Amino acid sequence: MTNPAETMRRILARGCVMPILTIPDASVAADLARALVAGGVMTFEVVMRTPAALDAVKAMIAAAPEASIGVGTILTPEHAQLAKDAGAAFGVSPGLTPDLAAAVQAIGLPFLPGVQTASEVMAARAAGFTALKLFPANVVGGVGWLQALAPVFPDIQICPTGGIRPTDIPAYLAEPNCVTVGGSWVVPKPLLAARDWAGIEALARQASSFAKP
Repeated sequence: MTNPAETMRRILARGCVMPILTIPDASVAADLARALVAGGVMTFEVVMRTPAALDAVKAMIAAAPEASIGVGTILTPEHAQLAKDAGAAFGVSPGLTPDLAAAVQAIGLPFLPGVQTASEVMAARAAGFTALKLFPANVVGGVGWLQALAPVFPDIQICPTGGIRPTDIPAYLAEPNCVTVGGSWVVPKPLLAARDWAGIEALARQASSFAKP
């Protein structure tokens, strides 16, 4: 039986940049997914911050079944079930509660919970999660945070997100406990609104060009 924690690590390892997508209109989702995959991006997260999010996920899965498409901003067990029912490959949360941890484990959803402190890392680790999200990375310490916690938790993989720009990415990827960085810059709102798929594909190619040193 596949271990969801191991699956989550494998999903993150598919690319060094994971776009974080806010999709206001599900009608753009299929073309957006195809543009990202054409640019070499195989893992992305759709946040549940619009009514269209789950319909967008379903459309993206149909359009780009080779990609690993996750659902973010999962705050409750009900959110986790909705993500699972939509076909999400994984879930992402800004934090972790005991109820949420139990729910994602019960339904077998690979999961990336958010942390900010050593105590939160310990709690998530004790609950069985070994891939964690540092959020908001640019506020709580960024690269310095990764450096400080790496020797304490050598078995933990961190995906930093929150305010990270392309120029920041090499410094994050240089750290041994970071293989993937999340970022919303890959799909800017103006390009999405204009349905500029060529422009988004170009940014996806930039994102997919990053690599571990």
